[in-house]
Amino acid sequence: MPAGGRRTLLNLREMLGAGLLAALTAVLGYVQLPLPFSPVPITGQTFGVMLAGSLLGPRAGFFSMLLFLLTGLAGLPVFAGARAGIGVLAGPTGGFLLAFPLAAYVIGRLAGNPGRGAGLWPLVLANLVGGVLMVYALGTAQLVLVTGMDPLSALGVGTLPFIPGDLLKAAVAAVVARRVKGVLPAGGPGGGD
Repeated sequence: MPAGGRRTLLNLREMLGAGLLAALTAVLGYVQLPLPFSPVPITGQTFGVMLAGSLLGPRAGFFSMLLFLLTGLAGLPVFAGARAGIGVLAGPTGGFLLAFPLAAYVIGRLAGNPGRGAGLWPLVLANLVGGVLMVYALGTAQLVLVTGMDPLSALGVGTLPFIPGDLLKAAVAAVVARRVKGVLPAGGPGGGD
């Protein structure tokens, strides 16, 4: 802790981790599979969110995904399909993206320390609650608001096709987080909260 007992927003290790996970989340959006019946493409970006929360903890995970959003808002093509700008965030898929910082925070809070001694299933559950349920809820709400779809139709095109892949992402992210945290020195990369 810095002199005077005040904690800085993020330490250097947390900043580096946040930048790395924001970049990884951007890269995971370059590979996308459009669905002919849905405005929401299949990407790996929720995997990046799950890793950010699991590896960096709540605070650094939140800032990692906030950095991701601000980068896209500034015009760099980090959103799915190499898109950027306020139009994407205000569009039908924007709610999914806007949920990323909060989702990473919730995952980090629920996950605790996935390294030494933490069980795999609590980490999978944290990824499901934050990285799937929270992202689906906010994303579907905006999909309904922007497109005028009824909520059941929005669930059908905005969430149901993605459940199998997101269940797999939640499990793989949990395994990766445990492995990475298991080989890092205590406190890294996010240093907890």
